[in-house]
Amino acid sequence: MGAKTDNATSLYMEGIRDGNVRHAVETYTGDRYTQHSTGVRDGVEGFVEFFLPFIERNPDRDIRVVRSIEDGQYVFLHVYQNINNGEAEWVTTDFFDTDADDKIIEHWDIIAPFHASTPSGHTSIDGPTEITDRDKTEANKAIVREMIEQVLMPGDDPFRIDEFIADHYIQHNAEVADGLDNFTTLATNPNTPLQYSEIVLLIGEGNFVATLCRATFDGNPYAQCDIFRLEEGMIVEHWDNAEAIGPEEDWVNSGKF
Repeated sequence: MGAKTDNATSLYMEGIRDGNVRHAVETYTGDRYTQHSTGVRDGVEGFVEFFLPFIERNPDRDIRVVRSIEDGQYVFLHVYQNINNGEAEWVTTDFFDTDADDKIIEHWDIIAPFHASTPSGHTSIDGPTEITDRDKTEANKAIVREMIEQVLMPGDDPFRIDEFIADHYIQHNAEVADGLDNFTTLATNPNTPLQYSEIVLLIGEGNFVATLCRATFDGNPYAQCDIFRLEEGMIVEHWDNAEAIGPEEDWVNSGKF
């Protein structure tokens, strides 16, 4: 891991898992900390005022970083959280921007329930974690960008999907089985409730690419995270996380994006 990933991971592990809230946020963030988790105010004090009560309410916190990606100034973490011995299980997907000193200056996240079983017998987070093919980072990022823009956004051509998705595609979505055919059925359905509209962040390292997209689900605003694993120029595995965006009057910062 690089220094940026170390800082993002330490903010999680020391600040939230271990409960050293103020020390962690003061140590691992920069001159500003812009927050897009809509219930958390910007800055050190916003982090402290949100997470100190969280720590008190939830004394047992099993938090594990499953995957990490570092791409230039950006870091992505794929995180599993088990709160109070199974009272709640969450998957958090976090994107961080960093400054010239590798300190965190901005944060976006999506939080959704963990699923222990999918239609093909996977979980929300299992599967490969090792980063390989670092020399293919930019090519893999371009493949994912083109796939989202040409297949998943309205008005483009979803029938190009087999140019990007492998036949043996592994799917960690809680409602979709493995295989190209199943994904094609979903992506080519003109009435699919999930509609992508903008790629907000796209970061990659080797064979992994993570995206944060503006989307709607049944017409309601959503934040959508997708994590792709690629082999030989094709997407072979996919994890996702999605969160409804609440009304603007409930936000305490500038918003989800």
